[in-house]
Amino acid sequence: MTRYGIAIDLHRCIGCQTCTLACKMQNNVPEGMLWNRVITEGSDILDGSVGTYPQLTRTYVPIACQHCENPACQRVCPTGATYKDDKGRTQIDYDKCIGCRMCMAACPYNARSFNWEDPKRDPDINYGDKDVPVRPRGVAEKCTLCKELTDKGEEPMCVQCCPGMARTFGDLDDPASSVSEKVRQSSARVLLPEQGTRPQVHYYN
Repeated sequence: MTRYGIAIDLHRCIGCQTCTLACKMQNNVPEGMLWNRVITEGSDILDGSVGTYPQLTRTYVPIACQHCENPACQRVCPTGATYKDDKGRTQIDYDKCIGCRMCMAACPYNARSFNWEDPKRDPDINYGDKDVPVRPRGVAEKCTLCKELTDKGEEPMCVQCCPGMARTFGDLDDPASSVSEKVRQSSARVLLPEQGTRPQVHYYN
């Protein structure tokens, strides 16, 4: 059994948004949508700070689908469009998605987008990995852990492109993997543990 996951070092994350843009290009994500975003912890604006000058702190937190072991989105999907694959990734079968958006309502991480209109891109072509499916209007979409890359043994594009080397990808069920070692050695945490979703994305600093 394989259970892919990511460990993110918040001390190394500099909020540069490279992961956001790399994900968008790799996965042909249209205008007005992001699968991967970087927020500022404790602030409701981009690059915000916490505290009162001069005692200010700023912590960036990258957020995408958490590929939960117990995904709330899967439990509410009426058609089985949301499923866990054999690598432990949470995926969407776009042919089965009926656009009810129950998964979006159930996800506590606000990690999905919805194609309300025909996708728009600039330039007006499909870009990124040629094997990435083109999503039509009326379906939900989200991070796939770059399925097309990780199926070939490569790392997700956000991991490959991070200039701060803040991301570690691998098999959480392999105790010898780099990601498992990071999680063990750093006392990593997950987002919203009280939700019981058991995310496979871990954070530490």
